[in-house]
Amino acid sequence: MHESPLQDRTVVVTGAARGVGAALARELGRRGARLALIGHERAALETVAASLPTAALAVEADVTDGEALDRAAELVRSRLGPPSVVVANAGIAEGGPFALADMASWRRVIDVNVTGSALTVRTFLPDLLETAGYYLQIASLASFGAAPLMSAYCASKAGVEAFAHALRAEVAHHGVAVGIAYLNWTDTDMIRDADRHAVLRELRAHMPPPARRVYPPEFVAERLATAVERRRTAVYVPAWLRLVQGARAALPPLVLRRSRHELPRLEASEPFRPTGLLGAGGRADGTAGHGG
Repeated sequence: MHESPLQDRTVVVTGAARGVGAALARELGRRGARLALIGHERAALETVAASLPTAALAVEADVTDGEALDRAAELVRSRLGPPSVVVANAGIAEGGPFALADMASWRRVIDVNVTGSALTVRTFLPDLLETAGYYLQIASLASFGAAPLMSAYCASKAGVEAFAHALRAEVAHHGVAVGIAYLNWTDTDMIRDADRHAVLRELRAHMPPPARRVYPPEFVAERLATAVERRRTAVYVPAWLRLVQGARAALPPLVLRRSRHELPRLEASEPFRPTGLLGAGGRADGTAGHGG
C-alpha cells in the first residue's frame, strides 16, 4: 500500500465496536493510523483494538455524555497524542409507525445520532484546531431520502448533514476540513435486525435495484478511509449516490407516491408495530440505561 498521510496520526472513531466503525478502524490501522475507539461496549472495542496493526486505545464512553467524552479525550491525548481526525460514526435506529412510537426511544435516536455527533466534535475541536485536522460525519441516504416508518433515523441523519454544513463554514478559515459520508445500505447488525421486520424488509425490496443492494462494511470502510486521507468534503458509498444527491428535490414526491401504494397492502398483511432500537448497538445502548 502507498504511504498514507495518516501514518502515525491519531484518529478517533466512535461506534467502533462493530459494523462500519470496526471495519473503518481496521482499514485506517492498515494505513498506519493510531486509533482511539470510543463506544459503549468495552469488550468488543478491546477486541477490535487488539486486531489492529498499530497503536490503539479502546475507551468506553457514551457519546451523549459530555463529561465522559472529556475524560475520553484526556486519555486519548495522553496515550496517543492529539487527534488530527475525528469520525462521528456512532448511531442507532428504530422503526415503526410514528403514531405508536415510544417517544423515549425516538428521542434517544435523535440524541445519539445528532447530539452525540455534536458533542464528539465539540470535545475534540481544540485538537482539530491545533492540527488543522479533519472531521468526518457519517450520514446516510436517509439524509436526503426520508422513508416512512423510520422517522427518527431520517430526521437524525438530515440533522447531522445540516450540522456538518454549518460547522464546515465556521471552521474552514482555521484550516479544519469537514466531510459528510452518505452511505447506502450496509451489512451491519442494524440492517440485519431491520430485515427481521417484514414491513422494513419489504420497503427495501421495493426500492430500485441499485438502491436496495446491501454493501459489505469492508467495501464502505475502504472508501471512507480514502476520503479521510484526501479530506473530502463529501463521500458517496456507493459512488452513484452522488447522482441521487443532485435529484433530491424529486425524492419526497416519489416516496409519497410509492408509500400510498405499498403501505396499505403491507399493513393489511401484518399490522405495523414499533421495532425498538435495532441491532446489537441498539441493545447495547439500552443495556447502558438508555432507550425505550
